[in-house]
Amino acid sequence: MTALTHPTRSRQPLPPPHRRRRRLVLTGSITGAVIVALDGTVLTVAQPSLQRELHASFAQVQWTSTGYLIAVAGLLVFAGRLGDRYGHQLLFSVGILGFGAASAGIGLASGIGWVIALRIAQGVFGALLQPATLGMLRTAYPPEALGMPLALRTSAIGLSAAAGPLIGGALTAHLGWRAVFFLNVVPAAVIGVLALLVRLPAPSTPAARPPLDLPGAALLTVALVSLVHTLVGIPESGWTAATGLGLAVAAAAGALFVRHERRAAAPLVPPGVLGSAAVASALGVLLAASAAMFGALFVGTYFLQDVLGLDPFQSGLRVLPLAAMMVLSAPASAVLQRRHGPRRTTAAAMALLALGILLLALAALSLPGRSWTTPALSGGFLLLGAGFGTVMVTATAVIVRHAPVADAGVAGGLQQTAMNTGPALGVATATMLLTLTGHTTAVPMGTTLLALAALPALAILLTTRLPARSNSPSPGTD
Repeated sequence: MTALTHPTRSRQPLPPPHRRRRRLVLTGSITGAVIVALDGTVLTVAQPSLQRELHASFAQVQWTSTGYLIAVAGLLVFAGRLGDRYGHQLLFSVGILGFGAASAGIGLASGIGWVIALRIAQGVFGALLQPATLGMLRTAYPPEALGMPLALRTSAIGLSAAAGPLIGGALTAHLGWRAVFFLNVVPAAVIGVLALLVRLPAPSTPAARPPLDLPGAALLTVALVSLVHTLVGIPESGWTAATGLGLAVAAAAGALFVRHERRAAAPLVPPGVLGSAAVASALGVLLAASAAMFGALFVGTYFLQDVLGLDPFQSGLRVLPLAAMMVLSAPASAVLQRRHGPRRTTAAAMALLALGILLLALAALSLPGRSWTTPALSGGFLLLGAGFGTVMVTATAVIVRHAPVADAGVAGGLQQTAMNTGPALGVATATMLLTLTGHTTAVPMGTTLLALAALPALAILLTTRLPARSNSPSPGTD
């Protein structure tokens, strides 16, 4: 009687079919995220072998990564809106099946042109897939229960980052570079077919769906493609007239996009998403954290190999603490977020990230070979992993939780856009600083790392706009 009179006092256990459906959603979300993460890490190891066998130039091989990144970054938000309109499960199925088919095609490709074209196709399918992995979680779990599913997803991504180079190296050495691309085919096919066959409960949607904002999608795609293409090209070509033109096009298209969205009857990014201080701040935190993390990793790799004289395998072993802490910190951050709230947890994580980069800078600025250089490097990578893993969980939880359910795909697309744009921004910033100071010695590398440490330190200010408690009201709660 009490449970009927006061239904909100205690949560009733879910019936077995509903629990199974949630487990299927979580399994699909994690698998999709792992397939995308693993594909990127194993590709890096396979590229030299691919270049030799296909007689490709260095620029052509670089386009196997650049083409993918440009395609996925330009389409993520629009793909998220398609998921909101037609269902995240359908977009997930199309994305993961297409991703797997493109992987198989690359494994059978006869020339570098086919590889580049199919990598761009992979980027398109990856754009469909990635926001759907978050959109499905948002619609399947109540807001207060999202922390641990997101933490498990982040841990799986960290594990993929650690295992990817080892798996890619083993496959390339024993079976050739083509085996790297066949790796994802079977898991993608199995999960994609299951997602098509198993009917999951969908949130109620209005009978009349608003029209798609195609002009807004086109403007945002032009802005992001121009920005990402320019940032990715800076490490190779430096700052040129083409660089300035690319940034100008990105800025102009971005300004036109903002103007259009303010006037559109059915904007691509509704005001309830970016208009939320919590969502906008969490996106800024993710952008700053990923830029700092990957910029520091870029400089750190050069320091390990060019200054300390380590080979790639030895360098990879030095960086393993980073991936290990990402795996461990993600579930811990879900508990910390419930206990201390997103604001304090994220601020502490950004401080750890800044401190980790400062330790790397200290190791570089000291004379290599000092007795505390190795502990400083290990501690720096440990703090990088702990800080970044925690930020990924807490900031993503804020974005997904505080966006309305009807706009979960757009929120997921914005989160993935920040996570794809941030690394390009961080590497471009690091390259610019190294070019200005000269990157052949340890001191310029340490100076560059000091500058990168300022990014998460300053971004702590953004955390003041995050919710103080995990159970603060969120829009569109079921």
